[in-house]
Amino acid sequence: MTQFQTLAAPIGRFMLALIFIMAGAQKITGYAGTQAYMDMMGVPGALLPLVILTELGGGIALLLGWQVRIVAFLLAGFTLLSGLVFHFLPSLGMEGMEAQTQMISFMKNVSIAGGMMMIVALGSGAYSIGNRRTSLQSAE
Repeated sequence: MTQFQTLAAPIGRFMLALIFIMAGAQKITGYAGTQAYMDMMGVPGALLPLVILTELGGGIALLLGWQVRIVAFLLAGFTLLSGLVFHFLPSLGMEGMEAQTQMISFMKNVSIAGGMMMIVALGSGAYSIGNRRTSLQSAE
């Protein structure tokens, strides 16, 4: 394996984790606004703490490489569900740029979920807590 291939997995995990960590942190700082937006979209605002925990906890676990297959699978589902609820809005009769922007956001969520499913299939890669345990056990 080349050095580039070895670094690709942790860099990819970092890039995927970053969106979840930043989104969770932004929801904390804009708690009331996010809760109101969720209510407006028909999602109970009372679920916001769970959303924040999912984004921050999942993002940090992914970044560190802890239980990545499980975390990536859950984040893929979360991402698809949130994309459907908040961005796939053909029933609202949006047109033009607004509809295009929402569809791009939806497809971004689909793409992130695809990246998560690659992690489910391939694991955490190098420089991860999950791989560290495996390496330590095989050294014994």
